[in-house]
Amino acid sequence: MESSERKIQEIQILEQNLHNMLLQKQNFQIEMSETQNALEELEISGEETYKIIGQLMLKADKETMKKELTEKQETLELRIKTLEKQENGMSKKIENLREEIMGSMKK
Repeated sequence: MESSERKIQEIQILEQNLHNMLLQKQNFQIEMSETQNALEELEISGEETYKIIGQLMLKADKETMKKELTEKQETLELRIKTLEKQENGMSKKIENLREEIMGSMKK
């Protein structure tokens, strides 16, 4: 029975980690949406663009800003894909542990 208890504890830890991972993914998705919106606004803006740094708004080069936002978008996409792979692996592991527990309870 202690094997089942250990597996239940492991499931609880994995579920907490999965929850934290989902929150992190959600934050990246929100940041991705904001980045995409900024890129869209940059496309329709005039030549004069500004960038907020801390509490300052500074004039910035439009092409440099576009490059920075595109790079940020690519980084966020990679992070989201990585989290999705980890999420899938963790979900499978949780499901396997649940099946093992159910199998041992039937015996």
